[in-house]
Amino acid sequence: MQSLNTSLLSEMIKSKRGNRGLREISQEIGGISVSTLSRVENGNLPDIETYIRICKWLGVSTDYFAGEDADVSKKQQVVVANLRADKTLPPELAEALIKMINLAYDNVD
Repeated sequence: MQSLNTSLLSEMIKSKRGNRGLREISQEIGGISVSTLSRVENGNLPDIETYIRICKWLGVSTDYFAGEDADVSKKQQVVVANLRADKTLPPELAEALIKMINLAYDNVD
């Protein structure tokens, strides 16, 4: 059984949330209480419905935080999270940059 990388999930939520409040984000995601979002942001394992909603909000697949992707380096995690959270970048550009970064990290080993 694979485990979920809750620290990466937490970092990406915090990064995308930025300075906005939990209440605003819980409403933006929909169907998630402020207390549940706070627990997930603090590294607790979400239930499956909450997890799916958060992944949709983050713009990642549900397998992003499991398996091979969960083992990427901390630096790569931070860069990817920041690119996805950056509201000044068009989403297509952010995703293109993320692909380039992932390729670069894949070739480091």
